[in-house]
Amino acid sequence: MGVAKFINSVKESLGLDEFKKKGKKKSIKTLLKKLDLRKEKIEKELSVKVEKKDKKALKAVKELKEELAIVSVQIKKGNKILDKLNAK
Repeated sequence: MGVAKFINSVKESLGLDEFKKKGKKKSIKTLLKKLDLRKEKIEKELSVKVEKKDKKALKAVKELKEELAIVSVQIKKGNKILDKLNAK
């Protein structure tokens, strides 16, 4: 996945409309920070929802786990791209 494609996919998943693309490395670092914050938020929500045992909470847990998996993959891809850029 290229840098521009990665940035666009993360912008879309985070719902960022006005993201200013500065430089490749700086943009990726900024997006990785936002992804980490999103991951922490999802993990906190998951811990709260798991304690509840009703159907709505179970459905929300499933959705949160899916979103957490997506964010984790994006973080991994972002780190990989950043490593390639740092190696140059």
